[in-house]
Amino acid sequence: MKIPAQGTPRDEITKAMRAYRDTDADASRARLFSLVYATRPDVLEVAKEAFTSFFSENALNPMAFPSLRRMETEAIAMTLDLMNAPEGAAGSMTSGGSESLLLAMKTARDWARVERPKVTRPQVLLPITAHPALFKAAHMLDLEVVVVPTAPGFGADAAAARRLVTDDTILIVGSAPQYPHGVVDPIADLAAIAEERGILCHVDACFGGFMLPWVEKLGHPVPPFDFRVPGVTSISADLHKYGYAAKGASSVLYRTRALRRHQFYVHADWPGGLFVSPGVLGTRPGGAIAAAWAVLKYLGQEGYLDLAKRAMNATRTIASGVRDIDGLEILGEPVMSALAIGTRASGDAPALDVYVIGDLMQARGWFFDRGQAPANLHLTVSPAHEAIAGEFLADLRACVEQARASKEQPQGKAALYGMLGSLPDRAVVRDALLELMDSLDAGDGSAS
Repeated sequence: MKIPAQGTPRDEITKAMRAYRDTDADASRARLFSLVYATRPDVLEVAKEAFTSFFSENALNPMAFPSLRRMETEAIAMTLDLMNAPEGAAGSMTSGGSESLLLAMKTARDWARVERPKVTRPQVLLPITAHPALFKAAHMLDLEVVVVPTAPGFGADAAAARRLVTDDTILIVGSAPQYPHGVVDPIADLAAIAEERGILCHVDACFGGFMLPWVEKLGHPVPPFDFRVPGVTSISADLHKYGYAAKGASSVLYRTRALRRHQFYVHADWPGGLFVSPGVLGTRPGGAIAAAWAVLKYLGQEGYLDLAKRAMNATRTIASGVRDIDGLEILGEPVMSALAIGTRASGDAPALDVYVIGDLMQARGWFFDRGQAPANLHLTVSPAHEAIAGEFLADLRACVEQARASKEQPQGKAALYGMLGSLPDRAVVRDALLELMDSLDAGDGSAS
């Protein structure tokens, strides 16, 4: 494809975009349990209006656009308050959870260069359930990862973490919650280890930062995870997840401004001028900052509590319904609006293939992630799912019965995930994933 010689009429472009979008997972009818955090239409309109109002503005230079600087400062202040930050805490907005986690790791590395200069090969402790963005960040920053196993119930094993800490450890990470099962790691125990050793502790609350505080206020039990926990030195929380902002908005927060200084990059000798950047990006889209600020102001505490209540109602309905289906189970004890559905033996019958059930559900228009070790279907539940929870469970029951009656071998994604999940040589799996990624732009872009 080449840039067209003459411009394409606007109505044709709109028609083409709609045709392209028809191949996407359906978020509009709340049949998507991943990637999109479905909320009320009025909240989306507020975010869209704010985004387009600052469509061209660039937060690269806060002196040129003081409006963006003010909105970012206020959005971070509201997020710090939500995380019970102490006086003197600080933070920055980022483009997403991956950038927030990369900056938290970069901050730890640069902090260690000053505060622990004898460390020549810095190590970070990551639970095996930690988000892959943390492993990617360690790879990019040349940090050695020490993997912490899980305890029964899928939370990080704090006792194992204590044994794994060395004099080269600079950072311990826990998740609130970890994504695969919706379980909050033992943050208080991990942070205590970090405090005893004089090192940093980051809480990855990208997923739960804008849900757990409201869940706690609604009276649900939530393990301690925020700045109220001594030893927690930084937290990441995504505004574009359960904060319902436009995509491209997260935050990384620090207990002290002095710690945040290690996040910044400064280049004072460029002929083009003095350069300082708070994060990975140079150009920072103003629309994402404006939309996050606008939604925070629009919803307020009352609005967030209402949306959290709806999401938890949907979660409770779905979890109860899943447990009532013979042969299915919920893995672990999820704290908020995320579930992992597994299968178990029923009487003399062996456990069903959960990936087959996933394929059957997808054929009915439902979309969710597929987890592994053990195999499961992962649901991220949003407020909009409250209205369709019954429909989802009815289809799930029907698909379980269809899978139970079927004598065919797994096909499609079920066969692919089953094969890749069972291979003992993970290098083969990594090569297969690289091949898949490399092939996605080889055709017409419609591969699924």
